[in-house]
Amino acid sequence: MSTTRLPEPPDAPEPPDAPVSPDAPDLPDARQRRLILIAVCVALMAVVASVSGLNVAQPDLAVSLGASQSTVLWIINSYTVTLAALLLPLGALGDRWGRKPMLLAGLGVFGAANVAAGLATSAEVMLAARFFSGVGAAMIMPVTLAVITSTFPEEERGRAVGVWTGVAGGGGVLGMFLSATLVDAASWRWLFALPVVLVLAALALALRSVPNSRRTERHSFDTVGSLTSVVAVVGLIYFLQEGPARGWTAPVGLLSLLVGAAAAVGFVLWELRHRAPLLEVRLFRERGLASGSLALLTVFGVQAGIFVVLFPFFQAVLGWSGLLSTAALMPMAVLMMLASGLAPRLAERIGARATMATGVLLGGAGLALMAVRVSVDGGYLAILPGMLAMGVGMGLTMTPSTEAVTGALPRERQGVASALNDVTREFGTALGVALLGALLSAGYRGAIASRLDGVPPGTAATAREGVANAIASAGGAGAHAQELIRAARASFVDGWQQAMWAGVAVMAVLFLYLLARGPRRSVSGTAVQAEPATAVGSTVGS
Repeated sequence: MSTTRLPEPPDAPEPPDAPVSPDAPDLPDARQRRLILIAVCVALMAVVASVSGLNVAQPDLAVSLGASQSTVLWIINSYTVTLAALLLPLGALGDRWGRKPMLLAGLGVFGAANVAAGLATSAEVMLAARFFSGVGAAMIMPVTLAVITSTFPEEERGRAVGVWTGVAGGGGVLGMFLSATLVDAASWRWLFALPVVLVLAALALALRSVPNSRRTERHSFDTVGSLTSVVAVVGLIYFLQEGPARGWTAPVGLLSLLVGAAAAVGFVLWELRHRAPLLEVRLFRERGLASGSLALLTVFGVQAGIFVVLFPFFQAVLGWSGLLSTAALMPMAVLMMLASGLAPRLAERIGARATMATGVLLGGAGLALMAVRVSVDGGYLAILPGMLAMGVGMGLTMTPSTEAVTGALPRERQGVASALNDVTREFGTALGVALLGALLSAGYRGAIASRLDGVPPGTAATAREGVANAIASAGGAGAHAQELIRAARASFVDGWQQAMWAGVAVMAVLFLYLLARGPRRSVSGTAVQAEPATAVGSTVGS
């Protein structure tokens, strides 16, 4: 099999000089590969489901633990921030120490932390448990994809990555649905039983089937790059998460932005000079890595932002329960997972760039459909076609984008490639929630301001905070109660349309970029796809 490598920049660091092992074992057989795929997807499901699961239990957490709303939000967000911050360093360590040991250790940390969270009796214990859950998740998540890209043969790799991206994209919705069911049927403590069960299943499968692979390095670990990457991610994500609540000009938010941006600049400058960088940033000159990363950032940002819009629409406008609202997202999630699995076959026929562009076009069309068709009286069926188009579009985009990112780095650096893929998704999620959520809020406030004639000032001030606040305070509007409810719902639809059209504009820009700067060829021709099973500097064993 021929080997295709990206051209090395003049100042690129020296590659490891370890020879290819002549007696390296063959790739796992078909049965073992199926078990490997199941094992890593079960582990990934545990991580992804924990990102969104606690959102449905915020009131119960506050009452049970005696926690303020701010503390509850930190209980939820500390997991996401820790996960995002540690992905790159722990992904690189997985390449060095061995992916199987890192996966098993991560599952152990993650499982123990979830047991502690389920038994927590105070907010402090819960915060600590969620922090260690994030550490375990950051050990697991990049390894799951790295195991696939380093053990599956070229002809099967795309489909395996498609299954992985489907679980990563739709697993959050499935996790929310199961979490809402558990909260309604039992209590919030049972939310942590699901990750523990998934961890035990993944451990059993991984011990039996997942082979070990690692990178042989003659240079020391990039500690400075790791620390600056952690500071950059924490600073920037904190600003994006806290900006809508505290205000974009709040001193703590601006300080966080300044520190995060400075650390990001420092990270890039350091990586350009280091002999064995954590991430070779020069590779972003390559079209596949740049376009894949931008596509994942945008698609996951739009997806997360849409969820911010959909949940209040279902609950406050349509009057649905949390469980029914989550179930309403399932058609989109299912189509997303199916399209992720079909995307590699489509990419083989029309190319990765055309597949990614088609997905973005469908996603943008879905947003436009929802913007045009949404109304207070139209209900769920009015927006369902747009949701379905979005699900298919996102699924078609995610798989070739993920392959473009992992394909830009050699097989022995797949932990870093997978971590970069995951960090991009986390940044996109935070950015989408912040920006589309802010547009929704601004559109709502601007629309309802002209619809509060006759409403008492105190009630009007509460109604401006959001549609749920307006409906809850309608009793204080006297004879204007029903009028206030109708005004709030109509104003929410106005804000919805503003957010949707902004999403359409973002997807249109991404579509044009992909046409001009998408991957030059099919993803199967990128570096990792053409590497032999035993790449330079890596060893594979059972």
